[in-house]
Amino acid sequence: MKRITILLSCILVSLGMAAQSQMRLWHGGESTRINLSDAQNMVFGSGGTTVSIAGTTYQTSAIDSLTMIHQVTVTFNGNSVTTSIPAAVAKDITAEADGAYLTITNNNVSNEVEFVLSGESSNGGFTYNGSYKATICLNGLTLTSQRGGAIDIQCGKRIALVLNDGTTNTLADYASGTQKACLYSKGHVEVEGTGTLNVTGNLTHAIKTKEYLQLKKSTGAINIVKAAGDAIHVGQYYLQNGGSISITSTTQADGIQAEYLTLEDDITPDPNEENNGQVIIKGGTINIEMTHEDCKAIKADDLVTITGGTFDIKASGNGSRGIQTDGSMVIGESGGTDASPTITISASGGLCTNEADVDDPHRCMGIKVDGDLTVYAGTTTVTNTGSKSRGIKVAGTYTKTGGVVNATIKN
Repeated sequence: MKRITILLSCILVSLGMAAQSQMRLWHGGESTRINLSDAQNMVFGSGGTTVSIAGTTYQTSAIDSLTMIHQVTVTFNGNSVTTSIPAAVAKDITAEADGAYLTITNNNVSNEVEFVLSGESSNGGFTYNGSYKATICLNGLTLTSQRGGAIDIQCGKRIALVLNDGTTNTLADYASGTQKACLYSKGHVEVEGTGTLNVTGNLTHAIKTKEYLQLKKSTGAINIVKAAGDAIHVGQYYLQNGGSISITSTTQADGIQAEYLTLEDDITPDPNEENNGQVIIKGGTINIEMTHEDCKAIKADDLVTITGGTFDIKASGNGSRGIQTDGSMVIGESGGTDASPTITISASGGLCTNEADVDDPHRCMGIKVDGDLTVYAGTTTVTNTGSKSRGIKVAGTYTKTGGVVNATIKN
């Protein structure tokens, strides 16, 4: 009963915050958004062991906490941008606009704030400064910068990037700027929401995060329209649980690259950083076409682990690779099935002709593993055409305990 009383107290306090419209109910490590109007009609079960809110019943013992969603709205409209900041957090947030270029500075370090971006501008950008985790929702946003990146997140903490359900969001950056990417985050980004995100990187990378990038199961579609550098470049690790990734042949460097997150002023990888340099794919779909020379569709500085998902990779550039890792690679889970993951790679390029590789030109390959390759499950098909291409090359030990591998393998 004490827990129920605390729960009720939290909700009553929430309802008193007229500037807010939603709260987040945490249960079992997951969270659910609840409109405050729905919270007013809660129904407790016998003995208070359950509570029903907006048609969903929760075990009260499983409810961890309730937190308010402080929502800031940002609306782009041609050459201008407007913001609406709730009174509860207004003292900690400043918004400075120069035409349609908006810089938000958030000094709140106790309450997570959600920023909802919508509207359209062909000459605008969004910069976020803060030292506390935040949520950025893309709610039908079309933004092209003529100065730098379209979205620049200067916050080293966790950023939840939400592609609002049913929306299409389009970002493009300036081809002559100094930005690190069209969409950049100084920290780590967790993507969710079933909307669509289209990104054009005219200067270098399309998407870059200094730390890890995670795609949750609920993620919709991320389409890299163009990348003058890597399509997706991450430090620490890349983790995909779901969603759809499409990377077109206009990408001029790697498709998905995960590099070691290093200590400042030190080139040595930090051993304390979780999954450092790894690519981990548990679900979703990945479609990548690499036509430029010496490019990798998926590249990792360390371990590549693929336990789910569907892959369609075409490597037709000279010296290009479908998947390459400087470490080892694991496909499937022990005791898994042949159905998952499904990896299909076509390698059809010739020898790399880059000037730096003239003395030792390398081949186009479907998969190149500098460490060990272990296959537990799934179906892996690598087709290589032409005398200069290769299917799978493993520098270490190749071990197969299950699954199906249709490829020529060279140790």
